[in-house]
Amino acid sequence: MNKKNKSDSSGADIIMDDAKAAMQQAIDIMQKDFAGVRTGKASPALVDSIMVEYYGGQNRLRDIAAVTAPEPRLLVIQPWDQNAIKSIEKAIMASDLGISPVSDGRVIRLPIPELSEERRTEMTKLVRRRAEDARVEIRNARRDANDLIKKAQKNSEISEDVMKSLTDQVQKLTDKKVEEVNKILEDKEAELMTV
Repeated sequence: MNKKNKSDSSGADIIMDDAKAAMQQAIDIMQKDFAGVRTGKASPALVDSIMVEYYGGQNRLRDIAAVTAPEPRLLVIQPWDQNAIKSIEKAIMASDLGISPVSDGRVIRLPIPELSEERRTEMTKLVRRRAEDARVEIRNARRDANDLIKKAQKNSEISEDVMKSLTDQVQKLTDKKVEEVNKILEDKEAELMTV
């Protein structure tokens, strides 16, 4: 193997690895966002993004309390410190969850109401927008990778054949990741529309 081919492959590997990582990160963030979208059944992920004012600082709810789903339509929040209950209730009320907490002084219960048809439609639009954002991020990663490939070819770091091959690989990766986003979106929409 001559020296030129060796550098072709290591530069190409770095470009492909970076593109894969950027595209996967877009999907991972979208899935995390989807986990917080209320579907009508209880999931501790619903309260993952809630920040609670606690001892003068902002803390994630899951860092100051145990969150469980003992029933399909109920979340139970049990703070490590009972003094945090009022702050947790306040944070839940201020969030966009649209659920009123019920407290007995020791634990907070969040009864998850069934979603109305209108709310399901709103949530579906929201997840579609978020999926489109992920697709845009994936296409941006493709563009960045293609720019690096063209630059490497222009600087004679890779041959034209390698450039064409890499560009094809990046496109195949992009198509695969966009298809993955579409599948995740389809599953989430089905979950949202299930009564």
